Amino acid sequence: MKKKALAFAMAAMMAASLTACGGSSKETTAAQTEAAATEAAESAEDTSTEAEETEAAETEAAGGVLIMATNAEFPPYEYHDGDSIVGIDAEIAAAIAEELGMELEIEDIAFDSIIPEIVSGKADMGLAGMTVTEDRKQSVDFSDTYAKASQMIIVKEDSEIAGPDDLAGVIVGVQLGTTGDIYVSDLEAEGTTVERYNKGFEAVQALSQGKIDAVVIDGEPAKTFVSETEGIKLLDEAFTEEEYAIAVKKGNTELLDKINAALKTLDENGTLDEIVAKYIKAE
Repeated sequence: MKKKALAFAMAAMMAASLTACGGSSKETTAAQTEAAATEAAESAEDTSTEAEETEAAETEAAGGVLIMATNAEFPPYEYHDGDSIVGIDAEIAAAIAEELGMELEIEDIAFDSIIPEIVSGKADMGLAGMTVTEDRKQSVDFSDTYAKASQMIIVKEDSEIAGPDDLAGVIVGVQLGTTGDIYVSDLEAEGTTVERYNKGFEAVQALSQGKIDAVVIDGEPAKTFVSETEGIKLLDEAFTEEEYAIAVKKGNTELLDKINAALKTLDENGTLDEIVAKYIKAE
């Protein structure tokens, strides 16, 4: 209201000035003067509104919130530490947000809900130790690779399973919706039974209890689970080799280009290596 009143006052002064310059007071009525003032005020207000909208748009483009969807049950990539979600992916996402001048917000949801969350626009990106697959590329676009990983096999210490070829015909536990789930599903035609769990540690727990014969899961989480659980071991031979990348909504090239540029910067300045080294010790 103050802006409108000021604009009207300024417009009135402009109208009065035009009246004085354009002719005598007898030729310009009070109504004409008021109409001119009103028109000038509306023009000034429109200009002010446009300026405010432009300023707001510039502020939004420079800042805003970057929403990351993940499943924080996947150490060392993402896991809970008290009330916080930490890990490799969480720190990489925070570094990307900082590069983009944005604030990071992390949503912890079921792994198989991450892509639907991105597709619906509820999340901007997904970081969850997510492997690039042709099937997933049908729903989302992926950034450049930021890490490489392997699907590994966990068995009980006295198990006769020695490698991937021995998984045919046995019961294998996987985390629902993960790459392990996708690849082990191919073994169902060979008589393998696949038991799917919402969380990786639930599959490991089932293995410890003798309910299943093996677990297929990403290498780094596999190492963590084995180190924390008695009576199980990690096989030397990998089940698969794969690459991790960041998922974004299909067609959102603007965000994808910004993420790739940020990843390139973080790779060149050594930030990515520092983050990984913080959670994964070199052997």
